[in-house]
Amino acid sequence: MDAKLVNPFIDAFISVMPQIGFPIPKRTRAYIQNKTITNFGVSVMLGFTKQIHGNVVYNMNEDTAKFIASTMMMGMPVAEIDAMAQSAISEMSNMLAANTATNITALELEVDISTPSLTVGKGSQIKLSNGQFLTIEMDLGGHKVDIAIAVDKVA
Repeated sequence: MDAKLVNPFIDAFISVMPQIGFPIPKRTRAYIQNKTITNFGVSVMLGFTKQIHGNVVYNMNEDTAKFIASTMMMGMPVAEIDAMAQSAISEMSNMLAANTATNITALELEVDISTPSLTVGKGSQIKLSNGQFLTIEMDLGGHKVDIAIAVDKVA
């Protein structure tokens, strides 16, 4: 994977999240994974096409998902990851993907994004790529969100 393609994802997370009411995220670590990720409880996957092909997954535990949903819904308490909470989390991922796509376009690459696919279920396996990919762990005010990035530039 081209390292230049990772920064648009990180930059989008760092710039968008505070705009929608979250604390400024901090990157805590980066690590390589192989083919699949294990769902921490709630994950959202989006695909990228055109000159960039691949997927990104925003992976978080249920407490973080409730925090995100509550913040997206202007502080409304979230007791469970119901349809409304899932919609709020999916909307956040759409905002992040749109900003990422804008960042990728600035690299003079065309990109389209898919609709988000949200999965609830701790321990489930999600195939992200056929090989290795990079995961960036972000701290969002004490809540961890992993951004698993498996994208490549199309030749």
